[in-house]
Amino acid sequence: MLDEATRPRAPRGPEEPVSAAGAQGQRTLLAIHGHLRAELDRVVTAVEAVAAGELPAGEARAVVHDSTMLRNYRLTGSFCAQYCRFVEGHHSIEDAYLFPSLEVGDPSLAPVLRRLSEEHEVIHAVLVRIDELLVAMVGSGSGAAAVGEQVRALRTALSSHLDYEEEELLGPIGRLQLLV
Repeated sequence: MLDEATRPRAPRGPEEPVSAAGAQGQRTLLAIHGHLRAELDRVVTAVEAVAAGELPAGEARAVVHDSTMLRNYRLTGSFCAQYCRFVEGHHSIEDAYLFPSLEVGDPSLAPVLRRLSEEHEVIHAVLVRIDELLVAMVGSGSGAAAVGEQVRALRTALSSHLDYEEEELLGPIGRLQLLV
């Protein structure tokens, strides 16, 4: 889904000291990414267990309903819809604010930033597909395996993307003292 071998890499210079502001920006990005990973792992585990017939759908719902994100969004819609919105919102903020700031501060990052934005589109397509499958599943009562397959694809793509983003951007965020 994401061709890791063709990802551009930012030029590496000598390590530079990171200010308190830069370190805060790095910690914030890592915290957001950590939250995305943890919540997605919980959903993947529950969906896989339902698809394998190891967990009744009601128990899987309990896992999802106990997630931090769902507790935060209980009044505004389903977990999957909220998770998708959170990922898309995170990517939109990066595309609109973080990436342009990084490119102004370090133009050599332009190829990496373009690639990250392209990957946002790939991940968005997977999120749309998951939503379509969930809608179909609600109507038919079947399709857990297809949802599980797409959720696993999302986990693979999003994990790879977040790792790449951290490898390439944490240094510049710290060096340029960007708040995330």
